Amino acid sequence: MKVLHINASDINGGAGRAAYRLHKALLNEKIESLMLVQNKKSDDYTVISLANNKIQKGLNLLRPTIDQIPVKFYKNRIKTLFSPSWVGFNNVIKKIEEINPDIVHLHWITGGMVKIEDLAKINKPIVWNLHDNWAFTGGCHIKWQCEKYKKKCGSCEVLKSNREKDLSRWIWNRKKKVYSSMDNLIINGLSRWIKELSEESNLLKNKKHINIPNLIDTNTYKPFDKEKVREVWNLPKNKKLILFGAMSATSDINKGFKELSEALKLLNLKDIEFVIFGSSKPQNAPKFKFKTHYIGRLYDDISLVTLYSAVDVMIVPSIQENLSNAIMESLSCATPVVAFDIGGNSDMIEHKINGYLAKPFESQDLANGIEWVLNLDENEYNKICENAREKVLKEFDSRVVAKRYIELYKRILKGKIK
Repeated sequence: MKVLHINASDINGGAGRAAYRLHKALLNEKIESLMLVQNKKSDDYTVISLANNKIQKGLNLLRPTIDQIPVKFYKNRIKTLFSPSWVGFNNVIKKIEEINPDIVHLHWITGGMVKIEDLAKINKPIVWNLHDNWAFTGGCHIKWQCEKYKKKCGSCEVLKSNREKDLSRWIWNRKKKVYSSMDNLIINGLSRWIKELSEESNLLKNKKHINIPNLIDTNTYKPFDKEKVREVWNLPKNKKLILFGAMSATSDINKGFKELSEALKLLNLKDIEFVIFGSSKPQNAPKFKFKTHYIGRLYDDISLVTLYSAVDVMIVPSIQENLSNAIMESLSCATPVVAFDIGGNSDMIEHKINGYLAKPFESQDLANGIEWVLNLDENEYNKICENAREKVLKEFDSRVVAKRYIELYKRILKGKIK
């Protein structure tokens, strides 16, 4: 069995890291797995780049910018990602045909990597992992509160358009035409939440849907001695530490830094400090009533593992979240998580069992959750830490989840799932 994973990059971004973890887990289970990417960042020989020379590499770096040209005409748009996926003229389909896999496993394919119309040219069974909303919308990756994807988009709220026949309608119509010609497509909602959204969408409601989550290597993401790793990070041993982090942690409005900042001002706690990774200290950094450590971008698993292990609680205040790598990583390191009860968060966080699910976007309840975790006595706190680790071992461990994917592939190839 040969499986080919397609993603814009291999180890960059949440979707890339999740796809790469699945790829490596399949290799460990003796499955012939390869990964095809637009921008290769690792030196892994099982990852194949679409670029074979410097010119192609340069063009691939430009493709995301070129793909955004139609979006630039909407001057008042919300500054979140919107992908037309209209750029063609690369060799994705040719590469797939050369590799000749039994299964094509799609992940995050925008950024100018795959033209929508090229999907219909893949003449293999396709599994598509939904990392965000893009597959079933007219171009937005985060739908916010909009439900126009249930019909046919237009007058797009992300683009701030007042025209029915706008860019979102054009993209939606292209997807409708392409998807209707594909009888080889199985949709995998990584969380129960995104699976339900896709099933409700006009574009994908007639496709087969399943729910198999992302996975994590629990032999890598495991607890470390808190005192020792605090020494490594030069963090105080006599304080309770609150962690927050993501790519563009303080600037991406979806990551909830505004809501978290409000919650931190409401805390009635002493002897605490705040740790932020994924962002350097901004020019106009908010002033909290306790010390804040800005760690910056982290690029390797060991840095993440030791940082998760060094703190007492992780906060993931995202406005929209599918199946957060940060939540899964933190829980795997036996560090409880406080997050809003939205998206796929409840797939991982069990309220007051291994963390706290706050009422959506209520900073006061987010503060309540932080205080609840940090005010637990030692025995109670140790118990929720054990529960956090146990949840991941049982439901998200690499070997456990990889076997579910392998069984899916086998059923597809035997014609038992369509």
